[in-house]
Amino acid sequence: MAAQTRDPSAVSFYETFNDQLARLPATIQPDVRAFYEMNGWRPVWTEDRRRQLQAAAARAERHGLSQGDFFDFDALANDRTGGEMRTTAAALGYGRVLAEGRVRPETVEDLWEMQKNRVDLPVGLNDALAQSRVVDWFEGLAPTDIGYSNLSAGYVRYRRLIRDNGGWPAFRPGANIEPGGSDPRIPALIRRLVAEGDISAADGARLTAMGNVYGPDVEAGVRSFQGRHGLVSDGRIGAGTQRSLSASAEDRARQIALNLERRRWLKRDLAPERIEVNTAAAIMVYWKDDRPVHSNRVVVGSPENQTPSLEKPFASVVANPPWYVPAGIARNEILPRGPAYLASQNMYISNGTVIQRAGPQAALGYVKFELRDSYAIFLHDTPSKATFNLAMRQRSHGCVRVQNAIDFARLLLSPDPSLLGQFDSALDSRNTRRIQTGREISVRLLYWTAFVDGQGRVAFREDVYRRDEKLAEALGIAVSLPAVVADGRTDANDVGP
Repeated sequence: MAAQTRDPSAVSFYETFNDQLARLPATIQPDVRAFYEMNGWRPVWTEDRRRQLQAAAARAERHGLSQGDFFDFDALANDRTGGEMRTTAAALGYGRVLAEGRVRPETVEDLWEMQKNRVDLPVGLNDALAQSRVVDWFEGLAPTDIGYSNLSAGYVRYRRLIRDNGGWPAFRPGANIEPGGSDPRIPALIRRLVAEGDISAADGARLTAMGNVYGPDVEAGVRSFQGRHGLVSDGRIGAGTQRSLSASAEDRARQIALNLERRRWLKRDLAPERIEVNTAAAIMVYWKDDRPVHSNRVVVGSPENQTPSLEKPFASVVANPPWYVPAGIARNEILPRGPAYLASQNMYISNGTVIQRAGPQAALGYVKFELRDSYAIFLHDTPSKATFNLAMRQRSHGCVRVQNAIDFARLLLSPDPSLLGQFDSALDSRNTRRIQTGREISVRLLYWTAFVDGQGRVAFREDVYRRDEKLAEALGIAVSLPAVVADGRTDANDVGP
């Protein structure tokens, strides 16, 4: 193969190509080779193109990334021998992180089975350079959905808060603070609430002048804070609220960055109709025509029986479902209680499997939402309605219990009155019946510990599954998040999936 130009720098680049390529990390070499093959083995980085690349890199912060982790433009410009190829490698490496994330999700989650995003980066970068659309191309590699965009804007706000004000005052844990009381920590608490927008700056100045009084206006700000953190919004500043208040702005910013990374793993073209369950928040959202139209509280897997990250099609609704008890639950929690317990729970054994008959007290309630090929993970009703009122709803054996499940089933079947009629008839008859949905609805089980809520506020959940901790370690990010404070309520008779 002959060099296709007489330009001395291009000839030198061509002749030393393989030696320069060998100095790059092995993981990036195939993409770099493919890129230069498209460009006739010639240098591509003109001054104008470098400026475009620098403009794209300057936006790294909005993705929770640091430009310096990918680019040292001074060093690249001064490297006359290898700067050209190293610039390409840096651009492709940054593009890969925006498009697919920095770490492989399977390395930080025990079970992660979702559709990954995949991009042909050499072709994309080549086209972007040819069309002078470098900044737009890089920005288009990251997710562009409203969830990512809003969280990205939230990250920038928290970083600005840290730069301009040093974050917020540390909240010193201590005795509970009751509404109407007085406490010397109240002025620092007010500044803390103002920093994140739970109290306006004007109200903050007025309330601070009132001293240590924990009055109604401060309490309203605390209730807002509690709602954003998934805590019981009672205005009492107890152990759980104090733990959440103790988090620094730096730690919350880093927690947002971890969740931006999780979102980059996922494919970009989402089904316009889908069910999304956030297992960290124990909340389910139903999307129709790409808009959130319905939400429910849910109960998800406990820290010992975590609900996995899955994406599966929703296949059918089962009215009055029996429960085929998984072997582990049967062996550890049901069979040791003896025959009398099985009889009291309307259970029997068939071919070595414990089965609970359908009924008002059955663990699956009146309806089950079946997922295709889902490791026995599914959504269902439950007779344990009081659990939905708890702040910490990570309590199941891994399946997802849906609040107001019958109403939700009717909502899903309502586009076809005949299917809805079949479901209602089955409920009335108390007979088990499977009703196909007549269309494919994607179900996504996700783990978001930072997200933007319906009021446009950044909401946080504590890392109940400790997945933030594991991801932060993989990314080399030091983060210290508050430990989860359990409310201590347990039900020994709750053996449902």
